[in-house]
Amino acid sequence: MIELKSYAVKTHQGPHLNLNEDFAEADLANNLFMIIDGFGGSGIGDRASKIIRDSLKRSYAKVSSDPDSTLPFFFSHKYLIEGNALINALHLAHQNVSRDNSTKSMNNRGGASVLAAAMSENLVSLISTGNCGAYLYRKGNLSCEILPDSLQSLSRDHFSTYLHTAPMSGVGLFEDLHFQMKELKISSGDIVLLLTDGVYARLNTNEIQYTIEKNLESELEIINELFQLANERGNLDNQSALILQF
Repeated sequence: MIELKSYAVKTHQGPHLNLNEDFAEADLANNLFMIIDGFGGSGIGDRASKIIRDSLKRSYAKVSSDPDSTLPFFFSHKYLIEGNALINALHLAHQNVSRDNSTKSMNNRGGASVLAAAMSENLVSLISTGNCGAYLYRKGNLSCEILPDSLQSLSRDHFSTYLHTAPMSGVGLFEDLHFQMKELKISSGDIVLLLTDGVYARLNTNEIQYTIEKNLESELEIINELFQLANERGNLDNQSALILQF
């Protein structure tokens, strides 16, 4: 079993906004980690993010601790119980946000991009919907394991990525929930990095890798430097990051 040696998590409103619609949390009791990038504005996006966070935590903790519990939305033999629990928890969050939106006019409806990770022995299960990104740093190599589902997928312009980060999926965005699911086999020394678009959109993977390698002894300093660099490049968005070091 691979142990989590250290971690860091940070969320900030960014240099220009007065409201932070993001959430970022490390739930060590349930080995559940998440970043949530809300949209909708004041009292809307932040409300949706809170609904999603609470739904994910409650549902995931219930299913992962009891393999015989009901999986109301989804089950696949392809995934561990933790992976199935994540998928069902995300569906429940989508249901709760959609219900909250159902009585509101379109301009008052909220939602969020979500990226969550769950640990089980030597595997990390990742689930994502929307424009967050997950990276794996292993032995001097950085790979993007979860690509953001955003307008960037329709563009070949790598010089203005920040202009194409509007999510093409998300909790509460469409009637159907579209998500990505991946299980990573973790080795000792690996680093898993979760980022919202307020961080990665102004950076390239070489810069992210360089920042990691500069600060291997301080996960929080990695996050602070990534935030600072994105802000120096003109970031206007909320920012969230979570690092797991094994």
